[in-house]
Order: sequence, then structure tokens, then C-alpha cells
Amino acid sequence: MVGIGYRKDFSEEFITGKILNPDFIEIAPENWMEIGGYWKRQLDIVRNQYPLFCHGLSLSIGSPEHPDIDFLKRIKTFLNENEVVLYSEHLSFSKVDNAHLYDLLPIPFTQEALDRVVENISIAQDVLGRRLILENASYYTVLEAEMSEIDFIREIMERADCEMLLDVNNVYVNAFNHQYDAKKFIKELPLERVKYIHMAGHYQVNENLIIDTHGSEIIDPVYDLMDFTVSKLKGDVPVLLERDFNIPELEILQKEIEQLKRIKKNALQKQHVESE
Repeated sequence: MVGIGYRKDFSEEFITGKILNPDFIEIAPENWMEIGGYWKRQLDIVRNQYPLFCHGLSLSIGSPEHPDIDFLKRIKTFLNENEVVLYSEHLSFSKVDNAHLYDLLPIPFTQEALDRVVENISIAQDVLGRRLILENASYYTVLEAEMSEIDFIREIMERADCEMLLDVNNVYVNAFNHQYDAKKFIKELPLERVKYIHMAGHYQVNENLIIDTHGSEIIDPVYDLMDFTVSKLKGDVPVLLERDFNIPELEILQKEIEQLKRIKKNALQKQHVESE
């Protein structure tokens, strides 16, 4: 399965036309919860046509304080009412002392932060009644660390018994900016816990820095990294094309979807060969 992030920018053309043909759609639940009128009708149309995935923005699982229980209950209601197939969030934080920062910030790779994240995940999973699927974050400043990012992710996944959304572009961005081997990093991840993949474009600021933007086409090295990633997994994992702004004609998005499907098919064949 290869899906697309459903955006209000192209909603009408998507619903009435036949250009864009994803296998599923993804939305941020915060943008659609408890709405009515025109946009509620639009959401009902698309969720009746396509499986619906949700990717949250506001859980702030890495905050020093515990998750907002009322917010989690509202999320749970939305997921259940709309028969959401998969709910994922970010391994990051966006809130401190109830001050919302409106950005997804990296969690320090420290034992204290790790312990709090594990505790917060357990609380969230208990309220939601499902495992969280958490996305590896991009980051630009290396905070004081007590462990590697790999060890940080692995211990969180193991202790909290949660699952992983592997954002391939985020790995590429971090590997470029912090000068490490992206493929080695992916091989060391808890790949058995990967349930979902995100693919997106980025912006190269200069020869030493690229920024994860979701605002441009995916480049060939990121496609190559996806091919490598899928070949190392076990089974067929859904892949999402993310495009949050600078949204092109739907024909261009459909070509990217088709490219992702071709790469995925090829990588699954490699996966099958390697498993024999």
C-alpha cells in the first residue's frame, strides 16, 4: 500500500477527479476532530472511499509532564468513530508546562528523558487502547547526550512495547547533517517493530545542511534509501507520500505514488530472495 497525506488544498479535485489514486489517505486528527459542516462532509466522503490513517501532531510524548488525558480521550473517540486503521505520532515534544511551542523538537538522548518517554507512552497506550507507532525525528542541533540515538530508540521501543514509524527522509536528513551512515543506522534500528514508512522531500540550504520540509519532490538518494529499507523489513509495510506545502498538480503527486510503488515492489522481491 502507498498512500497520500490528504490536504484541504486539493480536496475537491481529489474527490471529484480520477487523477490521484492512493491506496489510503492520512490526516492529522487535530485538524479534523469535532468539526462539522462542509469539511466534515468532505472527510466522510474520502474515508468511505479510502482506508484512513492518522498521524498526530500534538501528543508531545517527550514532554517532561504526562500526556493530556482529556486530549487522549478525544483522540480515541475520533479514531473509533472514523474507523482509523493506524494512528502514529512523533518521538519528539512540542509542549512544556502547557506552553505549546508549535514545533516538533528533539528529545535529549538522556536516561532521564528516556524514562519519562517510556512512562508517557505507557499512559497514552493505556488510554488509547492501542500501541503507539512513533516516528523517528529529524534534528539539527546535537544536544548533550548520554547515549546514541540508536540506543535511545531501541530502549524506548523495547521498554514501552510500542511500534515504529520509520521516516526514511528523516534518516537521510540526519545522516547528511551529522555525517553518519544512513544504511548502517537503519540496519541497527528495531526493524521488527516498523509498521509504517514515511517518504518526503527536503530543502538543501548549503553543502553542509538540509532541512526536512515536506515541500518538494523526493530525491533519488532518498528513493534509494527506501529501497534498501524495505528490503530489510519483514513483510509489506504501508508507505506514505508526505507533501505539506508547495503542493504540485495532482498528476505529479500520482507519478510520485507510482514511483514509490515500483520501488516498493522491487524491494519486496529482494526481501523475499534474502529470506530464502
